[in-house]
Formats: sequence, C-alpha cells, structure tokens
Amino acid sequence: MTGFNKVILIGNLTKNPELRYTPSGTPVASFGLAVNRKFRQGEELKEEVCFIDIVVFGKSAEHCGQYLSKGSGVIVDGRLQQRRWETEDGQKRSKHEVVAQTVNFLPKRQEAGGEAAHPEEPGFEEDIPQ
Repeated sequence: MTGFNKVILIGNLTKNPELRYTPSGTPVASFGLAVNRKFRQGEELKEEVCFIDIVVFGKSAEHCGQYLSKGSGVIVDGRLQQRRWETEDGQKRSKHEVVAQTVNFLPKRQEAGGEAAHPEEPGFEEDIPQ
C-alpha cells in the first residue's frame, strides 16, 4: 500500500524566520508556527495551541526570510518529516517537522486607520520542487 503524507496548517509565526544557506547555496528558512484550536468543554470555552517547526527551501525560503516576522499569519502546505541525529554524548534524538511545499502569506491585521500594516508586502505562493 502506498502512503500519503500531506499537511495543511494555518497559524502564526512564533519567531522571525531564520534564513541560512546549505553548502551548495540552497536557501533554507525555518520558523515556528502556532496553530490554535478552540473547543467547548462543558460550559467552558478552552483553547489549545500546537507548536510546529516549519522548514522551507529555495526561493520561498528567501521570501519568508524577507517578508515574514513573528506574528505573521501563513498557510503552509507540505509534508511531515522526521529527522534523526545523535548528540555528541551518544544520545539518539529525533524531531518531527513540516517541510513546506507552498507558503501563502495572510494579510496583515488592519491598523486603526484602516490601512494594511505593510501594504508593500505581497502575498506569496510558490511551489517548491522536492
């Protein structure tokens, strides 16, 4: 049976994207994403927050580094990936993250005057070859 690995998330960045480059020169951006879920438990309204690490490659990584900042809203479409490594003292570690194939920028929240906070920042969507 063939597997299916697809993740679609809507949330806000928990920190500014970190942009770096691989030894071969490929741009890589990483950022944390907070995804909220509200639900009712009895008469009480509760909120649950899930924090997810996102990795973006290529031109999209550069755009994320240039236009996104902590609090920015995005829609991430990608795949789940597990990374495994061993620490210097020999402990095995692993972590799940989402490798983004597309990142859509959501509009900035409106300021008091009704204008967008940064009208020069474009919405952006780019398919990233994997």
